[in-house]
Amino acid sequence: MEVLIENLFTYFLVAVLFFLVLFYYLRKQKRDSEIVDEKIKKAKELGIYEPVSLHPVVDVNSCIQSGACITACPEKDILGIRNGKAVTINASRCVGHSACFSACPVGAISLHIGTEKRGVDLPHVTPDFESNVEGIYIAGEMGGMGLIKNAVEQGKQAVNNLTKHIKNNVETDFDLIIVGSGPAGISASLQAKKNGLKFLTLEQDSLGGTVYSFPRAKIVMTSPMDLPLFGKLKLVETSKTELLEIWEKVLNTNKIEINLGEKVDEITKNNGIFNVVSSKSSYSTKKVLLAIGRRGTPRKLEIPGEQKEKVAYRLLEPELIQNKKVVVVGGGDSAIESAILLAHEGNEVILSYRKDSFSRIKPQNFENITKAKENNSVKAILNSNLIEIMDDSVKIEIDGNPEIIENDLVYIFAGGELPTQFLNKVGIKITTKYGEAILKN
Repeated sequence: MEVLIENLFTYFLVAVLFFLVLFYYLRKQKRDSEIVDEKIKKAKELGIYEPVSLHPVVDVNSCIQSGACITACPEKDILGIRNGKAVTINASRCVGHSACFSACPVGAISLHIGTEKRGVDLPHVTPDFESNVEGIYIAGEMGGMGLIKNAVEQGKQAVNNLTKHIKNNVETDFDLIIVGSGPAGISASLQAKKNGLKFLTLEQDSLGGTVYSFPRAKIVMTSPMDLPLFGKLKLVETSKTELLEIWEKVLNTNKIEINLGEKVDEITKNNGIFNVVSSKSSYSTKKVLLAIGRRGTPRKLEIPGEQKEKVAYRLLEPELIQNKKVVVVGGGDSAIESAILLAHEGNEVILSYRKDSFSRIKPQNFENITKAKENNSVKAILNSNLIEIMDDSVKIEIDGNPEIIENDLVYIFAGGELPTQFLNKVGIKITTKYGEAILKN
């Protein structure tokens, strides 16, 4: 009898312990869900809940609440757990790391481009990175994957794929011409060297492409990547200068020269051979890899005075600009980082943005611009449009009312235009993606 009582008491204690654990687990889950709900509410208020481009989509029927996707995401607060399932919070801040996709143990996450309402224009590309024009390949930012690590990987894979289809019985100046020297173009150049190809890389601007146009002090968020002829590049964050120095070193070590300041104007195809016409010469080649950025050509506002010398579309040396009255136009990371850098140099900075809130910016940038507004180092004017640029002033429309403001310099960060006209001329098809999955298990 005593043994039975002892057993019953043990069972009772186990049951109490179980229910206590269950109670605290459910209570914590509810509290965590409420926190996520509050974050989603705030994200909607700030305009960063809806995705702008590449973003994760969770299959709630497969999600097992491991939390691996949340831990893996280096941007933080893109995903959260609500009611036992992963959900997106600040989807517009996703920069396409794909870390969540790789981390999910059950493959419940896929990466989508665009939404049902907001489309994203992308060229048609096969899984081998070949466009609809046989022999022309596309890698990097223009193909929808702008993250440095992803662009490096795509450049490498594209060259490996096209190498398999190069015919040696055709006489041309080159086996391959690479257009662009951003992360994808540099990686492709290194892989082409490794594969023993006769190749040429053309760049209309400077080495690094979009990375070169980052403000000098900007920290480039990246992750470990495998650079051909170099090996693992284990960087979590680095300055633009350091990253460019690494690229220059590995290119020089492998005796790879890139033709800088040479813009490609035309690409034609005849009997399977491409003729690439640039601003300096023309070349024949068996294959072409386009590694140009979506933002290679800055989007202009098309307003009076925009052609003046005081107007620029990128900030390279903020430390050389001091005690000026500066207007920065834009609401993305580049605009906000540039405004803050200029303010640190003692400039009087106005940040003009046409929307009522900042969207698709990194959490740290949101925190920085909030502090800058609070301490009046940057005057952020939302719901405003720059409508005219004069020699010593600008005209800004604020809530529908034009106002003239004294000004020395104007920096415009209105994004870039996909080189649609160039691509159409080449024959590459552009399609608008409305929430389509481009990476899924």
